Amino acid sequence: MYKYFFRPLFFLFSPETIHHVIAWNLRTLCRLPGGRKFLRAIYSYRRKDLEREVFGIKFPNPIGLPAGFDKNGDLYREMTGLGFGFVEVGTVTPKAQPGNPKPRSFRLPKDRALINRMGFNNEGLENMIENLVRRKASENIVLGVNLGKNTATPNDEAPHDYLKLFRNLYHLGDYFVVNVSCPNVKDITALQNRDGVLAILEPMFAYREQQAVYRPILLKISPDLPNEEIDAMIDTVLPTPLDGIVATNTTTSRAGLHTPHAKVERLGNGGLSGAPLTQRAIEVVRRVHKRSGGRYHIIGVGGIMTPQDAQRMLDAGASLVQIFTGFIYGGPTFAKRVCKYLSKQAKR
Repeated sequence: MYKYFFRPLFFLFSPETIHHVIAWNLRTLCRLPGGRKFLRAIYSYRRKDLEREVFGIKFPNPIGLPAGFDKNGDLYREMTGLGFGFVEVGTVTPKAQPGNPKPRSFRLPKDRALINRMGFNNEGLENMIENLVRRKASENIVLGVNLGKNTATPNDEAPHDYLKLFRNLYHLGDYFVVNVSCPNVKDITALQNRDGVLAILEPMFAYREQQAVYRPILLKISPDLPNEEIDAMIDTVLPTPLDGIVATNTTTSRAGLHTPHAKVERLGNGGLSGAPLTQRAIEVVRRVHKRSGGRYHIIGVGGIMTPQDAQRMLDAGASLVQIFTGFIYGGPTFAKRVCKYLSKQAKR
């Protein structure tokens, strides 16, 4: 029904408009008595063979929602009701910022892809704190927090932004992701080098050492890095106490698209996600796994459009996977379908 009725209807409107409509309806449903229980009954698939312990955290299943969907940490309860084993909120920045001018999100149905240039639009640190302090231990929700710098912050001051976020959100998230690979924030990808990454990570490691509770720190990398630079990045962070890698972010590549070139050009710049990214994302996961000697837990993200894609990502070396564009095109049952497939494969 989603593929033949709801998706064509939703695709008549802009991605941002539909996102807000769906978010509002999900919140409204979950405020009703038994609303979340109703969602879980329809969309969740729980099996012992799907459980994972990664970074010392127990995940009910390996399928997560990446940063970008729940930017302000006000939708994670609803999304776990749709079958996701964990939700990564953000990207959050110290100060609220509107992001890039609209329109800034576009669908490419012929390619089962999205282009976005959102630009870290979010309500800022204080709003995120307000939303996350409401989380109850009894809810048993695994929550990641994706950290970014404000667009107006110069790169040489970026470590202050990341550390401020990390310190203030430390006891509110289960793991943290340093995002220096988003192609939609001016100059941020220039931080993807040895000096830039270490300048951000080392103060975070030092702060964590002083805490009684350990929170994993991960680094999110771009699929557009040449293989040699991916190797160099892994070699840089291997001697550090980094806990894992998120591979990958969206891509600026437009190679091999079925959508007419003129239309793609009219849409403008932005990060591409979806089916065109599948193979490269899996390649990057495999390369990180091999280069690190299997030392790092990897969250594989990018182009997971089918249950088989998720299995391929796990086979390449990922411990967990995240789904965004596949969820948009596959509908609310997509996470459940992936979980069912993985469970069936595990029994073979």
